[in-house]
Amino acid sequence: MRQIIKFLEKYRYFLLFIILEFIALSFTIQSHSYHRSKFVNSANSITGGIYGKLNSINEFWSLKSENQRLLEENTRLKNILSLEPIEIDSTKYTSRYRYFSAKIIKNDYTKRNNYLLINKGSKNGVKPEMAVVNSKGIIGVTKSVSNHNTTVISILNKYSQVNAKPKNTNHFGTLSWNGKDYKTVQLLDLPRQAQFKVGDTIITGGKSTIFPEGILIGTIKDFEKNDNVYNFINITLFNDMSSLSNVNIIANIQRKEIQELENTNNE
Repeated sequence: MRQIIKFLEKYRYFLLFIILEFIALSFTIQSHSYHRSKFVNSANSITGGIYGKLNSINEFWSLKSENQRLLEENTRLKNILSLEPIEIDSTKYTSRYRYFSAKIIKNDYTKRNNYLLINKGSKNGVKPEMAVVNSKGIIGVTKSVSNHNTTVISILNKYSQVNAKPKNTNHFGTLSWNGKDYKTVQLLDLPRQAQFKVGDTIITGGKSTIFPEGILIGTIKDFEKNDNVYNFINITLFNDMSSLSNVNIIANIQRKEIQELENTNNE
């Protein structure tokens, strides 16, 4: 208390000056409409700027929840579209795929055999051997599933084998990875009759029970062909495999039926 009294005694003239200035300013603003309008406009400008900054901060912190909401909404719309019958030549077909949203919580891309971890598991309907994709293209295939989490075999893994093709042909090959560059994968076993050029888009072929046809993969970077045989076809991925976040898991609800039918034919 004594410190406050000493402070007031020391700066009493300055404080009195500030108070008198404030009073004079108040009288000026109240008695002149021009000054009053200028003061109000300035105050509004200052408070508006402050509220704008606060709103920007609030929007920044809400981006995470907003992105999650958009992902879930996008997944819901995909499922609605997949339930609607498609009519081809007077015959109605229903899509056999269902979609789940998830988030990658661990991502390897520098090893020879890379895996990812996502935050959804069996309690969310996830099972082994489901496709994992995002808006830019394929990411991998689910492997081990617990109640709340799932490991994913990345396409950057020597055990990853995905049916793929150039978008403008019906010739299929196998997408693999040589373990060198995480931005580039290889398309193998493509028939020599296949016609394509550098820059052509590569998509999933749909000849498996995991990936639907037409999921984006990347573009042809370069290739080498000797004696009508392709030595290599390098594919630059659309996805930056070092920076992944939100994903969709695709379930083929007819997969078991198709596998049972194929097993019957093999007996």
